Amino acid sequence: MPRRIGLGKGINALLDNNDDSRQTAEPQANTQTAPASIPAKSKGQDIEQLPVDKLVPNPGQPRKNFDETELQELSESIKTFGIIQPIIAANAGDGTYIIIAGERRTRAARLAGLETVPVIIRNYTDQKRLEISLVENIQRTDLNPIEEAAAYKNLMDYSGISQEELAARMGKNRSTVANSLRLLKLSVEVQKSIEEGAISSGHARALLSVTDTKARETLYREILAKEVSVREAEKRAAALNAENIGGKKKNADAKTEKSRSPEIDAMLQKFITILGNKVVIDGDLNKGRIYIDYYSMEDLGRLYEILSKEKS
Repeated sequence: MPRRIGLGKGINALLDNNDDSRQTAEPQANTQTAPASIPAKSKGQDIEQLPVDKLVPNPGQPRKNFDETELQELSESIKTFGIIQPIIAANAGDGTYIIIAGERRTRAARLAGLETVPVIIRNYTDQKRLEISLVENIQRTDLNPIEEAAAYKNLMDYSGISQEELAARMGKNRSTVANSLRLLKLSVEVQKSIEEGAISSGHARALLSVTDTKARETLYREILAKEVSVREAEKRAAALNAENIGGKKKNADAKTEKSRSPEIDAMLQKFITILGNKVVIDGDLNKGRIYIDYYSMEDLGRLYEILSKEKS
């Protein structure tokens, strides 16, 4: 499913604004055949030719899945044009170099049969290395939602920073980061479906709004079996929540839900879509109360941020 993520400062800020750090796809055929690599200098930095076998993956690389077809296509391009953007790597101190940016190109270079590749060597802390790998992949929109969420959590756990600090470093709203991290609360099976594209992030948000575990599983099975749209999933989530409000009173609550006006139902869906949390409206068109669940202090802060923005 097409996802887009806009980054504020982006990878250039993390890489000290050097143009050679940009991660772009290999160019289309618009020049004559190029060599397999480009010995040169970029913005005053030496580009070394290193044996491709000396480059090893970054343990903190957030991207776990590499499409074999895309790698093969890129390797064919590399055979013709060479590697246009140098790979960024750090000296591991044992004769190998840890890839900071460019693992996809490195894999494709191996497929193309290259023995050496152009590399810019830089020294970064483990935390900086992790940040750069994360931002590089997000800018290229290569991470699926679960990989992205896991990368955020990994960086927060490793560096001890808060969601707010992480959002600032990534150039994102805190609510965006918080919503991404919430995907990790879903079951392993559901996360796998998101990774494989069987369900979308919109479906995942609808599932997360269902607080009862069994009801959430029921909705998940319905989405897979009936190809339920995101809008329909949100409606079903609201209905399942209504049925479970009050535990033993859920039958009475379901009856209340059925008798409630469609205007209230429509407004309830808007609240759930905007906030991403369980929302209950207790009342009619004249008066009532709104209940919004939150799951941590950071989640409460996220809700405040959203509501403040809506108000302004």
